[in-house]
Amino acid sequence: MKKINAIVFAAAAAFALTSCDEDDPVEEPSNENVRSGLISSDETWTTGNVYTLNGRVTVTSGATLTIEPGVIVKAKPGGGASASALLIARDGMINAQGTATSPIIFTSTADEIQPGQINSPNLDPESNGFWGGVIILGQAPISASQASVQIEGIPTSDQNGLYGGSESGHSSGTFSYVSIRHGGTNIGAGNEINGLTLGGVGSGTTIDHVEIVGNQDDGIEWFGGSVSVENALVWNTGDDGLDTDQDWTGTLDGFIVVNAGDRAMELDGPEGSSSTGLNHTFTNGTVFLGGSSELIDFDDNTNVDINNVYFYGIDDEDPQVVSGYAGYLAAMSGTVANLEATFPTGVDVLDVFAGFDVSIITSVAANANTVGPTNDDDYTWTWASQSGALAGIGL
Repeated sequence: MKKINAIVFAAAAAFALTSCDEDDPVEEPSNENVRSGLISSDETWTTGNVYTLNGRVTVTSGATLTIEPGVIVKAKPGGGASASALLIARDGMINAQGTATSPIIFTSTADEIQPGQINSPNLDPESNGFWGGVIILGQAPISASQASVQIEGIPTSDQNGLYGGSESGHSSGTFSYVSIRHGGTNIGAGNEINGLTLGGVGSGTTIDHVEIVGNQDDGIEWFGGSVSVENALVWNTGDDGLDTDQDWTGTLDGFIVVNAGDRAMELDGPEGSSSTGLNHTFTNGTVFLGGSSELIDFDDNTNVDINNVYFYGIDDEDPQVVSGYAGYLAAMSGTVANLEATFPTGVDVLDVFAGFDVSIITSVAANANTVGPTNDDDYTWTWASQSGALAGIGL
């Protein structure tokens, strides 16, 4: 986990990130079904109900948690080792299949939202740090000093936090049409939980149509593994929008990043002595920079291919930049191609993309992009779309 950033909505006003105060009153849902500790046998959370996470809830080896469409999961506040989170251990399974009309929503008990609603009636989309987040672990390869390691955000005393293995095609289940909101609480100094953490998750896992809203740390972070993700929206993160580590080799196809507090993308290469020699891919993306501090941060050994991505919302006085590109280019560890960007008056392409071959970057008018999402057609089910925030930035 590195502290950096991603994008803000012009028409949604300047967002001052709001964090949870554990002394704030919390309204308990009237139809709550409280869950805590371990889920060690198959369990189903049913449509029409609200379920409450009281601390870390772990789906253990051999168990499957099924979450039906329209379920709302509310997490109680807390920090440190008592932070509420949903953890799918590396031999557990998640079967969370929402729909475009009935997504599954993870949020805080401070949220007054009820089944059938998409937008929160009382919390702002930039509020963060109320609870932890969702962590899915698997048996796919990672690059680290040993075959399996402990995921960040889970205390080392909990062996269910181990991830990594040798099964590239391993399946942790299905995670589809899910919105994760207001998480990212601290469990220790510099150790927060991402909106969605994927540790050693294999290519047999299905993850698509995911929204992350108001997370204090990163939106989505991959730690190795080979899982691919389709149609992800990250809105209002305190740190990075998208973060990659430990030799992830999957693809993110179709994404929108809006208002990450630090960098839109933090892209790291393999760690330790092991590496697959493969790359991960970001394709078909739209990034609105707004208040982000940087566009992309590369390591010298970042194993990434980026193509068909549009960047806009660049600051005219202090334009966001790409860092680490020279080292990445010299190592020839990946390729960047077919980018589009909208530059404010007085800002040159090389002011932002220093060291790039300008032939791979096309300057276009705002929202005249031909790469990346040009509208919200794949994201109409999200809070970001239904609140009008995507329309506010021209999508």
